[in-house]
Amino acid sequence: MLNFERKPRYGYVDLLEIIRLLRSEDGCPWDKVQTHKSIRRGMLEEAYEAAEAIDRDDTAMLREELGDVLMQVVFHADLAAEEGRFSMEDVCDEVVKKLLYRHPHVFGDAHEDSPESVLVSWDKLKRAEKGQSTTADALDAVARSLPGLWRAEKLQKKAAGAGFDWPDIHGALDKLDEETAELRRAVDSGEGVADELGDVLFAAVKVGRFAGVDPEEAMAATCEKFIRRFRAMEEGASRRGCSLKELSLDEMTALWNEAKST
Repeated sequence: MLNFERKPRYGYVDLLEIIRLLRSEDGCPWDKVQTHKSIRRGMLEEAYEAAEAIDRDDTAMLREELGDVLMQVVFHADLAAEEGRFSMEDVCDEVVKKLLYRHPHVFGDAHEDSPESVLVSWDKLKRAEKGQSTTADALDAVARSLPGLWRAEKLQKKAAGAGFDWPDIHGALDKLDEETAELRRAVDSGEGVADELGDVLFAAVKVGRFAGVDPEEAMAATCEKFIRRFRAMEEGASRRGCSLKELSLDEMTALWNEAKST
């Protein structure tokens, strides 16, 4: 059994130490064999669970999930330290230096008067820091691991910063109609459906951006709405003394429309 000092309350240093102990020779068999790749999904899942806590406005849940996110960060840093690549101290040093560099209006002589101008300045500083000399460089640097709709939105924002954008939402809506028509033709021909479907989704994100709607939040809300309405359909079928599978498509559509109206 490994010795770990029990306390009424633990801190950051304790977290670093317990991760080190878990990965030590006498530690946990599971923790010892993990790699950056094997726990990659865990990092994503914990971040999404923290996001759900924010959506729920659940303080206790957020406190717990932020701890899980922090644990993932420390775990990755411990793996890197073991490999001789970097330490948790290096991680902290780099992010502090980044914050100092990207906030010259706070820690330097620059002046920014609004949240919007701060974002413009941040993007310029980031591009200079990353050596991105063109907008295409900035587009290529957008993380490919982002959810597709968020990645599309981020790409569009960067392109818009270079002037490549519709003047208003009507141009975006017309483009969505055009892409939908192309998707129909692709379905009819049986060729290029995936490509045209991607174009429709990309165009829909553009409409959402003009309308100030987060595409992932909109999709999440629609998924919840679908669940509610489907549950209402099943309950409607149950009241008729049958299951949905026993109903015709017209009967199911009637139940769906009934669920939409409530």
